[in-house]
Amino acid sequence: MTIQTQSLPYSAGGLTMVGHLAQAPNAPAPSPGVLVLPEWWGLNAYIRRRAEDLAHLGYTALAVDLYGEGTTADHPDRAGELMNEVLEDMGSGTQRLQAAVAALTEQPGVDASRLAAIGFCFGGAMALHLARIGTELKAAVSFHGALDSFHQAAPGTIKARVLVCHGDADEFISKESIQAFHDEMNGAGANYEFISYPGALHGFTSPEADENGRKYGLPLAYDESADKESWQAMIRLFTELF
Repeated sequence: MTIQTQSLPYSAGGLTMVGHLAQAPNAPAPSPGVLVLPEWWGLNAYIRRRAEDLAHLGYTALAVDLYGEGTTADHPDRAGELMNEVLEDMGSGTQRLQAAVAALTEQPGVDASRLAAIGFCFGGAMALHLARIGTELKAAVSFHGALDSFHQAAPGTIKARVLVCHGDADEFISKESIQAFHDEMNGAGANYEFISYPGALHGFTSPEADENGRKYGLPLAYDESADKESWQAMIRLFTELF
């Protein structure tokens, strides 16, 4: 199947964000739209590929620029700076996320009533944030994402089905933050599923994780089994909802 891709500029808080739109030309219209939220590295080739994977499934996918001007990082120090700039001003971060939702829904052939957000690492936290603030999503999926809350969800406010795909050996996510997430989701009455993959480290979906782990001395690793199983869990959820 041939996938149509294009760079998609849109504005958020005076910044030009440069997303990557992927769409199957023969997908039934209108089709569900899916935001793809990046790791702390930014909108790189891996995140563009994930958007194209979703297009192959018949969805219109927008890989999201969270830093502006398509900025990416190739070193953890720079990636951490960029990510923390967003996290330390979640008002602006929320504005960037909502601008991406609007940009996706404005695309021809997208069914604005059938939206989802998926994210990896930092992007997983941002997908969960969209759910927590009551965004009109059918689903929010986090792959090895941070679970800490930037907005405590009130009972009944989470509209999305939530799926968390977590590496059981992830050294970046504490047992306390996992318990706090369960407590928050249960308190909010969220419809959620938490899947833990035995032995999987942080970054388990990314083939680049092994090299980055070696290069920078970080506990990262690709796990083919967890990658495939978590992607299938997402597909099952989307199939049920869409």
